[in-house]
Amino acid sequence: MPILKNLGVSDPKLPRAGTLPLRSSRNPFEEVSGLEEEEAGEPGSLPSGASCRRRATLEKLAGLSPFRLGWAAGRRAGSPGDAQPRSFLGRVLVPGLRRSSADFGLLARLQGIRAHGDEEAAGEAARRLAFLRLGRGSKPQRASLAERVVPAGEADPEPPPKIPEPPKMKEPLSVLEILSLIQQRELARADEHILELEAEELASSGGGAPRPPKAEGPGGGRRARDVALLYEALQRELWALVRETLAGPGPGAGAGAGAVAQLGQVLVQEEAADGRRGPEAARKLRARWAEAVARAARERLEAAAPGAPGGLAGQLEALRARLLEDMAVVRGRLAPAYPAGLGAFSVYLRGYHGALAEWLGASARRRLPLADRYALLHWHNQVYPREVLGLVDIAALENGELGPLLSPGTLRCLEDECVTDVKAQTRAALLRVLQEDEEHWGSLEDQPSSLAQDVCELLEEHTERAPRISQEFGERMAHCCLGGLAEFLQSFQQRVERFHENPAVRELLPDTYISKTIALVNCGPPLRALAERLARVGPPESEPAREASASALDHVTRLCHRVLADLLFQELQPHFNKLMRRKWLSSPEALDGIVGTLGAQALALRRMQDEPYQALVAELHRRALVQYVRPLLRGRLRCSSARTRSRMAGRLREDAAQLQRLFRRLESQASWLDAVVPHLAEVLQLEDTPSIQVEVGVLVRDYPDIRRKHVAALLDIRGLRNTAARQEILAVARDLELSEEGALSPPRDRAFFADIPVPRPSFCLGLPLLLGRLPLSRLARPSLACLPRPRPPSLVRPRAQR
Repeated sequence: MPILKNLGVSDPKLPRAGTLPLRSSRNPFEEVSGLEEEEAGEPGSLPSGASCRRRATLEKLAGLSPFRLGWAAGRRAGSPGDAQPRSFLGRVLVPGLRRSSADFGLLARLQGIRAHGDEEAAGEAARRLAFLRLGRGSKPQRASLAERVVPAGEADPEPPPKIPEPPKMKEPLSVLEILSLIQQRELARADEHILELEAEELASSGGGAPRPPKAEGPGGGRRARDVALLYEALQRELWALVRETLAGPGPGAGAGAGAVAQLGQVLVQEEAADGRRGPEAARKLRARWAEAVARAARERLEAAAPGAPGGLAGQLEALRARLLEDMAVVRGRLAPAYPAGLGAFSVYLRGYHGALAEWLGASARRRLPLADRYALLHWHNQVYPREVLGLVDIAALENGELGPLLSPGTLRCLEDECVTDVKAQTRAALLRVLQEDEEHWGSLEDQPSSLAQDVCELLEEHTERAPRISQEFGERMAHCCLGGLAEFLQSFQQRVERFHENPAVRELLPDTYISKTIALVNCGPPLRALAERLARVGPPESEPAREASASALDHVTRLCHRVLADLLFQELQPHFNKLMRRKWLSSPEALDGIVGTLGAQALALRRMQDEPYQALVAELHRRALVQYVRPLLRGRLRCSSARTRSRMAGRLREDAAQLQRLFRRLESQASWLDAVVPHLAEVLQLEDTPSIQVEVGVLVRDYPDIRRKHVAALLDIRGLRNTAARQEILAVARDLELSEEGALSPPRDRAFFADIPVPRPSFCLGLPLLLGRLPLSRLARPSLACLPRPRPPSLVRPRAQR
């Protein structure tokens, strides 16, 4: 004992030998409270004579850190009347009250000092206990408490019934503990404690309505500032969670469905709390959540677009892929984890839609090339509605349909810029193509022309893309391209005219001149079809441009056809000069030459496209028959007898049949010309006046451009001198002429007799001549009233007319 006394065991400041320090509690305030309760209890005695109160107190103090020992020593050193527990900052500790953020801030700053003090106290206690064990020897074996109380051989008594402990009061968490919950992503629980703290602050401020967040500044209370700071930390975690969940599944790609469910629970709790706060003090976390979704969507889209290859079109494709990928994540993982009342899918879809609208608006405000503007308009009008919105459930939207990505004014501006650029680019490109093609017209090489194909490709590039964007834009683009095509065709017409008016070209290029002309004609059909198609697609204002285009092409086609026909009939003219001669009645030589030459030249014309070829063959058919009938009505050969009329009518029928077979072989569509020569043969051969009248009526009906002068010349050829019969026959032609005075003249391609010069009319004997040379009795004879003009004494071969 003296040794032990010398070691200071009896000192109340040290623990007794054989006793161990009690484990310290996690809450220093509970330890201190227990210490005070034991100090205030009744004193007792131990077998060693020491005070029970002092032993318990020392054992309690042995487990405390130097910081806590200092607190206890200060407590004892206080005044006897100060019985309330106080914190290390001098504040009174009331059970059930929440510790403020300042206390825990100081605790955090003193963490290093507390850890160092605990280590020193534990080391000192261990050294003293080891020394005591060396002095007392080995520890004797003791019986348990049950062996001392219950004798051997007896049954163990039943344990005493457990007395139910009273329910413990739930202690409010401190500000730092709430912050720790936020950092651990226990967001719903943290929000509940924040709401409790806000309610305490409201109760302490007098029970009025909570102040709006902006009022919680440095001038407010400490608890109000704590609430504001906790809400800021909570929102940072919430919006960070929104960003992380959009990254998709996978390690490190975002939080799970549980965290999203907590986010949704926080929104529901805060929305309910906003109803209690009132409109002025409402925190509106649901609206801020929608803003955070929009910010996250903007970041996702901006990260996907810059690295995409292919210009703006490639960036738009990357945006489409990213948007579909993220909306699949929202539909599959995120939206089901949110509460149903929040409409999570609708919020995410609107956020992405708004972010995409901002991106497209910024792109539209830049000066884009024509191809990028086309890509932007097409993606806005077609790709996004069909391939993005068409794959998501638009019916799930709570507030109706989504608005447009770009405003109508922005779209109109983009379309106007496209139309302006297309007009300028196509005009320059078309003139360049025409200039390059014209350089080959005067060359000796027979190269195929690609002018029409190049022009169509230049214009169709725009006229095919614009309707795929919108119908209205397609109409505007068609009108623009048709106007440019009309200007091009007018320039093309002028250059073709200069080419054919140059006699040096025809002389220097006799072999390739026909090929060049056929190539120019072949440009007409595709360009005409393009103009018609653009006029059908364009607005009604496109009709003048279509007419101008058609007029230019018609002029070019007629000019080239006339050039080709003139070249052909220059070669045929010697054969036509042999017609309506005496030799012609007995020999088909002249007509055989005509048929042979036409058949040989038609092979070269086959290279022409179908439409202009049919028009050229029809013109050749009409012109050949005009050249055949012209010498007949000029009176080269007159019939003096019925036998001569019969021979002449037979020859006319044979020639008409041979020409008909020729032009059928050439695929002529001018079948209306086949009956003109047979009708003339019938008028020459018929003998009775009524039959001739009927035939003349049919002739006038089928060929409205025939005149009485043509019929009179035909009667002169057949030798009809009977005035009454002539007047009766000519009266038929006169009546038909009078009935058709108001009718329009036949079109140029249906004219026949209009191209045949009118024969010189018969003349009437003047009254002085009749009175001086003829007796008055013969004036009553009507057959002498009009006589044909006498022919000159010398027979001069008439010059062939073209």
